Amino acid sequence: MNPVLAPATSASLIRREVAGLPLYDPGADPDDVAVLSGSRHVIKLSNNENPYGISPAVAEAVRLSLAGGVSRYPDPSGKRLAEAIGKSLDVPAEHVVLGNGSENILELLCQAVLDPGDLVVTQAPGFALHEIFPRVMGARVAKVPVTAEFGFDAAAWRDALAAGPKLVFLANPCNPTGAMLSAGELEQVVAATPESALLVLDEAYGEFARPNPEYPDGLEALRCQDRPWIVLRTFSKAHGLAAFRVGYGIASDATLIQALDRVRTPYNVNQPAQDAAVAALGDHEHLANTVRRTGLETARVTDRLRGAGLRVVPSSTNFLFIDTGCRSDGVAQELHRAGIIVKAWREPGYETYIRASLSTPEENDVFVRCLTEIRAKGKL
Repeated sequence: MNPVLAPATSASLIRREVAGLPLYDPGADPDDVAVLSGSRHVIKLSNNENPYGISPAVAEAVRLSLAGGVSRYPDPSGKRLAEAIGKSLDVPAEHVVLGNGSENILELLCQAVLDPGDLVVTQAPGFALHEIFPRVMGARVAKVPVTAEFGFDAAAWRDALAAGPKLVFLANPCNPTGAMLSAGELEQVVAATPESALLVLDEAYGEFARPNPEYPDGLEALRCQDRPWIVLRTFSKAHGLAAFRVGYGIASDATLIQALDRVRTPYNVNQPAQDAAVAALGDHEHLANTVRRTGLETARVTDRLRGAGLRVVPSSTNFLFIDTGCRSDGVAQELHRAGIIVKAWREPGYETYIRASLSTPEENDVFVRCLTEIRAKGKL
């Protein structure tokens, strides 16, 4: 005799782990901010996007891709792009996986590797999806804090890694702080990570940090490691392809890539995105120009904000982590009224911080002026 089951509701069907998850915060809607501010030109500094646009080679590649039509599915393996990435980095194409942004690969890693109750170690403050995706799978997440000066806490990392995680997420440079680990600090994390764990090095902002001689190339640091690892990179940031959503991972071995292929959707990167990424990979001059201009603005805006009495974490990226001294939600709302969108940080212990992307010099000047005026008027 079949048991009598209570009628389902949508709420009753949702897994407990999912029901308790925080929503990812993409920042305020530009249309809403335009209405609130009465401004037709909203300055969007919330998503670390590239204000300098795409390479002309990318624009031409997209034109040709679209001219070929969009009625056919894209290459499910992304063979041409994977081979181009492999050639540029001297790795086998079989060790490359493509994602709908590098965050898609974070999700695939959690689906392929984690069982309920597994431990994941990551940073604090950190990228929200380094916590959300593991929790979707029922995993536990331990966060390693930075020092009071936003530096690397070697002892805290050793203690966290000694607990036996199955997955380790390490971002270098870090989102949201913009701080980077030196070669020696990265070496300490790698040495302390158990061989039973998968080490995931997230280098989404690595292009911006590479001009710094202290910044380590994570791929070179891990090549000789006889253990599972994967390095994640993206075309969304320095290359300016955020709307196309294309990222990639370089793994220690083909077995890990094959596991990710089993859980990813077959056509997770569209064809214009694949073609655009191949073109972007080949335009070194455009990338170098973007990185150079961004670096100049990072230094200039940091100096201006510090001159206004604000604490700004030293950044190796295209964004700044700024302590306003007041609740970040209130600061963000005041900036919305001025037509400027930043990311209000809500992670425990950092509720007075905002994260602001670097834009063009003109837009950055408006942001600095508005933030300092808000402070001067006591609105914070």
